[in-house]
Amino acid sequence: MSFNIPARLARSARISGSPDDARKRVIQLYRDWYRSAPEICSLYALNVTPAYVRHCIRNHFEENRYVTDTRVVDVLIQKGRQEYQETLNCWKQLDHIMGILLAPRGRPQRTFLQKFYEGRDEDAVLPAATGIVHPKAV
Repeated sequence: MSFNIPARLARSARISGSPDDARKRVIQLYRDWYRSAPEICSLYALNVTPAYVRHCIRNHFEENRYVTDTRVVDVLIQKGRQEYQETLNCWKQLDHIMGILLAPRGRPQRTFLQKFYEGRDEDAVLPAATGIVHPKAV
């Protein structure tokens, strides 16, 4: 059977039969990402070390560490597998890699009530670098 290069990373979508099966699949996906860090650095000519790429990959996996629903885990595995395939097949631009994969994640967006209970509204204060003039300042 003849495969082209992009097809070597393709995997069919699977449904995990048990949480243990999902865990094994997550670990395999993590290993695939971890082992490909040097290749990602060389493919995209990144000026970061493979260790930093591995650190960012681990952070992405740690964000979803406590997800227990196997259906949600299956979706996350499928998305991770898709990102992996797109990254190694050079279907992404350098900005995608630096901005999405390697960018540190900020705080999650908070609701109005959460900000109200804290006694402040950070959205009302705009930094000067944005170039947007606040209506109350005019």
